[in-house]
Amino acid sequence: MKLKHLELKNYRNCETINLDFEKQKILIIGKNAQGKTNILESIYLLSDLKSPRTTVNTDLIKFNTDKFEINATIEKNNTEIELDISYNSEKKREIKINKVKTTPKNFRLVAKTVLFSTKDLLLLRGAPQDRRDWLDRAISQIYPAYDERLSKYEKIRIQKNNLLKLENVDTSLLEIYNEQLAVTGANIIFLRKKFLREIEKIAAQKHSIISDNEVFTLNYSCPENEIEDICKYLKNKLEEHKQEELGRKQACVGPHRDDIELKINNIDAVKFASQGQQRTLVLALKLAELDIIKEKTGYSPILLLDDVLAELDETRQNYLLKSIENSVQTVITSVDTLLFDEDFLKDVQIYTIESGQIKTTL
Repeated sequence: MKLKHLELKNYRNCETINLDFEKQKILIIGKNAQGKTNILESIYLLSDLKSPRTTVNTDLIKFNTDKFEINATIEKNNTEIELDISYNSEKKREIKINKVKTTPKNFRLVAKTVLFSTKDLLLLRGAPQDRRDWLDRAISQIYPAYDERLSKYEKIRIQKNNLLKLENVDTSLLEIYNEQLAVTGANIIFLRKKFLREIEKIAAQKHSIISDNEVFTLNYSCPENEIEDICKYLKNKLEEHKQEELGRKQACVGPHRDDIELKINNIDAVKFASQGQQRTLVLALKLAELDIIKEKTGYSPILLLDDVLAELDETRQNYLLKSIENSVQTVITSVDTLLFDEDFLKDVQIYTIESGQIKTTL
């Protein structure tokens, strides 16, 4: 899989940008707040239809304009596929494949990306929601139906919350919602645990190499593994916390409240890992994510590295750059070229961006 062309119109601070990606490695150079991250964000949008930086799509529209457009050409199986996204100030989105309107599900099947940003380096120190977001985005790229399950669960959860906020709660309706949440939630947790088992095997190997044989393990907060057992577990938990939910007037049990336990040498990494250990762990997870998508889909995803090299020490920088295979198209942002050796830069296409405009191409 390769991104061959990217055009942005009125996307954040980019009025008009046209980029031809001729090589497998692309480096976008620029000072902070010039538009480097916006370019990577737009490429990520091609795979997920969601921004990793905001949930408000109107934030993506350039000030004093009423619509943004992203037009891209993806090469897949020696075939070029055109992808178009537009979104206006009236919150109307239009997505097309080869100039024909399509569904989000079909659109997401075309391009795959793995984004590694400085925000990801805070994955361990962040809230459980941050870890759930990372997990859900990674799974969605492998299992297209996963997003639909999340949406279905969220709709039921909102309905339940609205019911709990009423002065007189219909307990029979509450039981119906709990039954639906248990079934839908069990499917979500099953896929989360399946994915974590798969990524743990790959990430643990990479982590061991970078960390000089430290042992990395992953655990999910639900102890059950089979869908039926997970469903029973959720039903019991919902019954156990029924009075708490009535008192707090919100759903307190389910995959929307779960967390991932990450350990190094059997010690909680979220609480006790050093900054270096955190970076090693996240680096291993991101590279493992890359491998899993390739294994499951048959295509190498586009790797997006957003100013992340400056946050890594020399050992981790070298490991990351050497891990990038020629078959993986990689788009990297940086303030300059000082972090890259001459051998790496030989086969790199370099763009310079300033105030949302491409100034030079090397």
